[in-house]
Amino acid sequence: MTKQEELKQEILDKTKEYYELVHKPQQTKEFVSGKSRVNYAGRVFDEKEMQYLVDSSLDFWLTYGDYSKKFEKQLSDYLGVRWTFLVNSGSSANLLAFYALTSPLLKERQVKRGDEVITVAAGFPTTVAPIVQYGAVPVFVDMELTNFNIDTSKLEDAVSSKTKAVMIAHTLGNPFNIKVIKEFCTKHNLWLIEDNCDALGSTYDGKLTGTWGDIGTSSFYPPHHMTMGEGGATYTDNPLLKRIMLSMRDWGRDCWCESGVDNTCGARFTQEFGTLPKGYDHKYVYSHFGFNLKVSDMQAAVGVAQLEKFPSFVVKRKENFNKLYNGLKDINELILVEKQPLSDPSWFGFMMTLKDGVKFSRNEIVEYLEDANIQTRNLFAGNMLRHPLFHSLEENVEYRVVGELKNTDKIMNDSFWIGLYPGMGDDAINYMIEKIREFVKAN
Repeated sequence: MTKQEELKQEILDKTKEYYELVHKPQQTKEFVSGKSRVNYAGRVFDEKEMQYLVDSSLDFWLTYGDYSKKFEKQLSDYLGVRWTFLVNSGSSANLLAFYALTSPLLKERQVKRGDEVITVAAGFPTTVAPIVQYGAVPVFVDMELTNFNIDTSKLEDAVSSKTKAVMIAHTLGNPFNIKVIKEFCTKHNLWLIEDNCDALGSTYDGKLTGTWGDIGTSSFYPPHHMTMGEGGATYTDNPLLKRIMLSMRDWGRDCWCESGVDNTCGARFTQEFGTLPKGYDHKYVYSHFGFNLKVSDMQAAVGVAQLEKFPSFVVKRKENFNKLYNGLKDINELILVEKQPLSDPSWFGFMMTLKDGVKFSRNEIVEYLEDANIQTRNLFAGNMLRHPLFHSLEENVEYRVVGELKNTDKIMNDSFWIGLYPGMGDDAINYMIEKIREFVKAN
């Protein structure tokens, strides 16, 4: 080994030692009922994430690099898709996925301003935000209260001559009814974007979610199925969408050279574009109004280590869901989420809804659990249309609503969820079951 290699190995060995001294005791700390905090989510990692992170930092490449390329290849292999694009967040993944559909290269299928996109109001705002930001029209469809996904019986009521796409999430890891939605999209020649940010590892009819539609998206924010701190990804099998997303992610450029590489095409100074001078440097030709959504290679390094562990994360999430379900299924006052038929969810959280007519409110049970050191969450925005961000928009001009969003409001008022992430042991699971049963019995 060279002196440089010896020094690097010494640093990585010390990094492992630091993990075992500082972080490992926190992750293996004994659970104490009523005192230990039961977080809804958390990071699960070991020395590998820290060593890869330090290894990347020593190279000091900083931007998109070897770890980023490795992560994209490995995630593509896991999903069974041709192309993955690493971006700086799940929200950016949704932004990139939607804006790809606005490219003029899609010709008659291009989403233009004023065109409509079918979605739901019970979810995370950045599934809908790109539609509004571009100037397209989100069309909101109600939810159903069994699987807590889009009510597919309302789809035909939502479609119009302006409809170009469907963009919806798999709620807390539970796949929406992909069979019906795929048939609907095929019938009406619509794009399908799967917001897979809460469902990485879920399958429907044996195939991974995020791979059924034209584009899938993922988030690697710390609470999600795996993490790199901030990060996300889009993925597709469509060669044209691949070309568009690469361009839009990287400033809108026409060139496909990797960072630090020039003249991959061998025609950098010989081509003609628009009314530019012949031979204008292809590295600075722009075919889209794009963004810079790349991550640092240090973030990608953490993701590579996480991806190695990911299958075990999925198994643990499923086990924890089953324990919670079996411990709470006989409580008559609660509606527990049921998995979508034909699916095997990689659950993000455990969803519960108060039945009509119960004698306590969602806030009362949530406050009781929070006081008992159990972290809870609503289903994100609940009903997005009731938030201040929609107050400046005009209904039937800048957005449309199909019928009444009765179940969406029910979710807003009466639903909440608790965690089941892989770092959660049986003691924490049993404690949550105990406290929920205790509250219901007393009320």
